[in-house]
Amino acid sequence: MDIMNLLQGQLSQGVLDQLTQQIGASDSKQTAAATAGIMNTLVGALAKNASNPEGAQSLSNALDRDHDGSVLDNVMDMFTGGGQVAQQNNRAMNGSGILNHILGDRQGGAIDMISKISGLDSGKTGNLMTMLAPILMGALGKQKRQQGLDVGGLANLLTGTVTQQNQSPQNPTMSLVTKFLDADGDGSITDDVASIGMKLLGGLFGRKRR
Repeated sequence: MDIMNLLQGQLSQGVLDQLTQQIGASDSKQTAAATAGIMNTLVGALAKNASNPEGAQSLSNALDRDHDGSVLDNVMDMFTGGGQVAQQNNRAMNGSGILNHILGDRQGGAIDMISKISGLDSGKTGNLMTMLAPILMGALGKQKRQQGLDVGGLANLLTGTVTQQNQSPQNPTMSLVTKFLDADGDGSITDDVASIGMKLLGGLFGRKRR
């Protein structure tokens, strides 16, 4: 079971094009690269947070309370303000609040890392991260309900995803993300970022035209 598969299904080329427009970027390939980096980072951080029982229980409670997966019913509406988005639970849509819980003081370093990898400037990367965070939490909430996951099952889903992505040749950034998170954002990863460069383009997200 890999949460990235569900996320890929939600982030079609049409959605990536819409995101590119929303953040004021000029290249949807950069948006796709940044999106992959963001999702890797958030999944990696959630897995790290859920590696202890208290963190796993806190995440499980948040999913039960605020993230039932309905945000995924129409992702495009979420970014254009149409449909039922206005009726969504405020906490489910609060990307900034979600990021504070997931990344804390590592958020700035994560944005800088993803910006360097994707070529997207840090301001746009930060905006994109805020927009994507509710989608990830919605996807996790949906999986939790559909699979009947308890706290341990949720933690296993996240750690299993990180392990699979670390082993995937199509996703060169997860090992970098893991290194960044293990250093709590304090380690120097500049050389690793430079070596990956734009390998993400056409990688995890944005491969299929829809």
